[in-house]
Amino acid sequence: MMTGTPKKILTRRLGICATFCLAALFMVYLSYALPRLLPGDFITAMYASSHVTLTAEQEVELRAYYTRDAGFGDYLLRLITLDWGYSYAFLTPVSELFFGALPWTLLLVGSAHVISMLIGFVTGVEAAWRHHSRFEKGMVGGMTVLEGIPEISTGVILLVVFALHLQWFPAAGAETAYADAGFMGRFVDVGHHLALPLATLVLAYFPGNFLLTRNSMIMVIGAHYITTARAKGLPPFRIRYAHAARNALLPIVTRFGLRLAFMITGALVVERISAYPGLGTLLFNAIQARDLPVIQAVVLVSSLIVLAVILGMDFTYRMIDPRIDDAR
Repeated sequence: MMTGTPKKILTRRLGICATFCLAALFMVYLSYALPRLLPGDFITAMYASSHVTLTAEQEVELRAYYTRDAGFGDYLLRLITLDWGYSYAFLTPVSELFFGALPWTLLLVGSAHVISMLIGFVTGVEAAWRHHSRFEKGMVGGMTVLEGIPEISTGVILLVVFALHLQWFPAAGAETAYADAGFMGRFVDVGHHLALPLATLVLAYFPGNFLLTRNSMIMVIGAHYITTARAKGLPPFRIRYAHAARNALLPIVTRFGLRLAFMITGALVVERISAYPGLGTLLFNAIQARDLPVIQAVVLVSSLIVLAVILGMDFTYRMIDPRIDDAR
């Protein structure tokens, strides 16, 4: 029986939003507290391998300056006023560093997710529709093997073969430094630098998307409404995508959302291998230098992105399958 009236549905959704707001506040506190638990500090990280020798008095004064803490209230107030502070290591506003690295990560990870999801979804649907065929068996075997290869291995192999040996692609960076080119020239240059890290992530994400789609489709194909659609004489393409694939879409949306939510940490290894100037590289360098303001900003924003994506996924589920609003 359908139990979801508009008032009840609105109440449930407001409750979901309130829960996520509380979770966001808790994440703000964790972004303040967790980086302070890292062993060492900025002074130790900066001067441990430096040729500069500090006196005991200088070391005490510097450590007192860089470890000063005005408390969580001051941290929360600065966040509200969008004051993220200055980076210890780069002597640059944290917001400038963060928003300088964010577009590169969005370009790399966003493109990899969209491409791998589209290819994985279509090939998974086609393989499931041809169940027990040679095409399906070959794809399942190949994707199972590819799924077990770590990103770091794929990235190193592509880098050694196509950048160092064949020299078809650049080995590092996101664009050519000091290049004087127009819009199209820069577009081609950025794409040229993007090719290897993008291929690494696509090869890492594609097998999981394929296998999940194929398994979901096999479960859906045997449903009664698919048999009914066939009995009506509907075109196979329409049955395959308008009826079967649509109902197999929820697990794919879940995987896409979770992968996208963890885009910062998920691309860290690939960004380090390719020296790609994204948020993963920024976070790695900040942790190495114990650059507390940068670590706090990246941890906080990545946590809020996770919450926002999960909240968006919840509402997307309800658009794909309205029966969720009627579930008790």
